[in-house]
Amino acid sequence: MKIWVDADACPVVIKEILFRAAQRSQTETILVANHAMRIPPSKFISRLQVSSGFDVADDEIVKRVEKGDLVITADIPLASEVIDNGGQALNPRGELYTSENIRSLLNVRDFMDTMRSSGVEMSGGPPPLSQSDRQNFANNLDRILAQNKSR
Repeated sequence: MKIWVDADACPVVIKEILFRAAQRSQTETILVANHAMRIPPSKFISRLQVSSGFDVADDEIVKRVEKGDLVITADIPLASEVIDNGGQALNPRGELYTSENIRSLLNVRDFMDTMRSSGVEMSGGPPPLSQSDRQNFANNLDRILAQNKSR
C-alpha cells in the first residue's frame, strides 16, 4: 500500500501526522501538488510536482493509484474515482470515504455547486480543523495502516 496525498490543500498539521505515520509504519507516502513543498528527509516520503491547472494533481493521483492504496483528500470527486479504482480515500478530518457514502456526498456537493452558481449566497467554508478532527484523522489513519500490515 502507498499513501497518496492531494497536497495542494492538505493542512500542514495533517501532513505532519502523515510524515510521522510514514516513518513509523515504513509506508511509502507521496505528496502530489502543483507547487514546490518541503518534506522531511526520509526514504518513505517523496513529492511529485505537477504542472499548474485545474485537477492536474487529481488526475495524476488517479492515474497512479493502485488497488489498496490510500489517498488523503478533501476532494469528493477525486475520492469517488479512487474508490472506483479499488483504493481507499480519507479526508483530512478523518472521514473515510466509502462506496456506501460517496454517492450521497457527491450529490450534496453537486447540489451546493448548483446553489452557488444560481446566485444563492453561501457564507464561509468549512470550519478550521479542530483537535477532535486531527485525532479522528490520526486514529483512522492508524487503523488503516494496521489493517494493511496484517494482510
